[in-house]
Amino acid sequence: MLSFLGASENIAFVSAIVLMLLIGVAQLVGLGGDADVDADMDLNLLSWLGVGQLPLLMLLVVFLAVFGVAGLILQQAVSDWTGAPLDAWVAVPAVAVAALPITGLAARGLARILPRDHTTAVPLDVLVGTTAQVVTGRATLGSPARARAEDHHGQAHYVMVEPNDGGQAFEEGERVLLVRREGETFRAVSRGDFRIPSL
Repeated sequence: MLSFLGASENIAFVSAIVLMLLIGVAQLVGLGGDADVDADMDLNLLSWLGVGQLPLLMLLVVFLAVFGVAGLILQQAVSDWTGAPLDAWVAVPAVAVAALPITGLAARGLARILPRDHTTAVPLDVLVGTTAQVVTGRATLGSPARARAEDHHGQAHYVMVEPNDGGQAFEEGERVLLVRREGETFRAVSRGDFRIPSL
């Protein structure tokens, strides 16, 4: 078995499997990073090869696995049939070409079962219509104060608020309703409960 794996005709296939394992180890210890390809999916060839279905590093690992295993299977079958493996200059290109569509199929299959990226990042415009609490300063028209608002994921956002009209001012601790966004500042109206005396 070792003589078969060490044969010069099989070096490319064994090297592919070793490289695949090294990438896996690097990922486990945190040295690797996933690279994504931002490709136009109208390009049939790239889509057919699985580009865009998986992160590029995972696609490379799938290709290396398919290439290495298929190459060794082919060389073993040819050795059993003829008594000697194919020359590397014949086997390597043939297996590489055959591995491409198999890699594409595997990538599409893996993309269906692997979890997708999930983010809770939201644009600031979604805060319009929510309540915020002034946490620093006193807000008057033209002089905003810092307020804390929460989005629908419960994430806190610190924004600058000022009254919607010149007749209002917001004190620290006051809760306000964000009614619109103008650049980096939100216009707000008082909820009114801040000035109601507690009984």
